[in-house]
Amino acid sequence: MPVLIPIAGLIVVAVAVGSWLQFTERQAVDVVHTVGSSAADRVDVEAVVQSVDAANRELLLRVWVTPRGALGEAGGAAPVADLSLQTSGSTLSDLKFTAHERLATKDVQVALTGGSISDYPFDTYETDIAFRAEMGGEQVPVRMLFSNNDTLFSVSAQPASSRQEAVAALGLSRSGSLLVFAVFMMVAMWALAASVLIGAWYLTTSSEGLVWPGLAWMAATLFALAAFRNTAPGTPPIGCVLDWFAFLWAESVIALCLVTVVVTGANKALRQAAPPP
Repeated sequence: MPVLIPIAGLIVVAVAVGSWLQFTERQAVDVVHTVGSSAADRVDVEAVVQSVDAANRELLLRVWVTPRGALGEAGGAAPVADLSLQTSGSTLSDLKFTAHERLATKDVQVALTGGSISDYPFDTYETDIAFRAEMGGEQVPVRMLFSNNDTLFSVSAQPASSRQEAVAALGLSRSGSLLVFAVFMMVAMWALAASVLIGAWYLTTSSEGLVWPGLAWMAATLFALAAFRNTAPGTPPIGCVLDWFAFLWAESVIALCLVTVVVTGANKALRQAAPPP
């Protein structure tokens, strides 16, 4: 019974820390960054990150455009004149809307710079997003409302000063929950490798021969570790930090231990089965 008290306390602390981390990450997802002009007659652009593809170095941005004041009609559902949105160089397409027609959401791809997915889970990226609006051939003010819906990445936005355009520099890094899980995976891999190493030491130093349950456990751990590695969120490629810090070495240790136990156990079994001289 006294042993259960510290265990229960540890569980309470772990749940409290986890709840705090989840709350802070949830609050970060709800943050909306406002960039650009606050004029009454302007074009509002709601830009939401839907997903980040680190392997292809791009993110998918969902854009909802609403003309305000004298620039819109039907409560901002349509522009009073042809509207075009010019984007930054990292954005792969500009947006055009026809006068008096209902506006619909658009998905645009934005290229990422810096960083490499081989640094997973510590990889970071940068990019710029900008919107410049023209209606009827004249430039009009733009306000951008930026937010992030990708739970695997946290995104910071740094506004840039501009009178009529909306410009922001983005910094992307892996979310806190992903980092915690990836670090846990690395610790678990080393813990499993250490367990197999201890088991191999016992089997090789004992007088027993081939211990089939022990060999089955080691072989199962070898293959289970590979399946466990493939559950890493974000599908990191082979050769990332996760592999070089833990997975590849843990697999090597387990495989070496398995071979050593088989060779040692077979030699002991043969000596025990040999007739006395």
